[in-house]
Amino acid sequence: MNQKKHPLPPFNFEEAKQKVKLAENAWNGKNPEKIALAYSLDTEWRNRDLFIKGRNEVISFLKQKWENELEYKLKKELWSYTENKIAVRFEYEWHDNKGQWYRSYGNENWEFDENGLMKKRFASINDLAIKKIERILK
Repeated sequence: MNQKKHPLPPFNFEEAKQKVKLAENAWNGKNPEKIALAYSLDTEWRNRDLFIKGRNEVISFLKQKWENELEYKLKKELWSYTENKIAVRFEYEWHDNKGQWYRSYGNENWEFDENGLMKKRFASINDLAIKKIERILK
């Protein structure tokens, strides 16, 4: 399987920004099967306290995520990059099934293979309870 996900490493500034924007758009689309195609078959994640391996686990994780994080809206920002690695800061807002809103903040470290597929994703995330009127991402 020689699937490629452009842009490919090594990244320049514009390509790194593009990769971040593509990820933001995909996650805001909330389609786990489509999102998973941006990751290598053997992708490794750390998301908060979870360790996820492979596309099938990514799909399961994302389905469960959006069953619990309702009206999810994400904003990502390029923080830094090298040839095949990108660091991102992000924030997203969502509410639970009881109507409590949250703003979640964090950082992600990404590593890509030669085909532009994300091989590693390490995310540190903190949640802040907010009121609905305090939302900034709409």
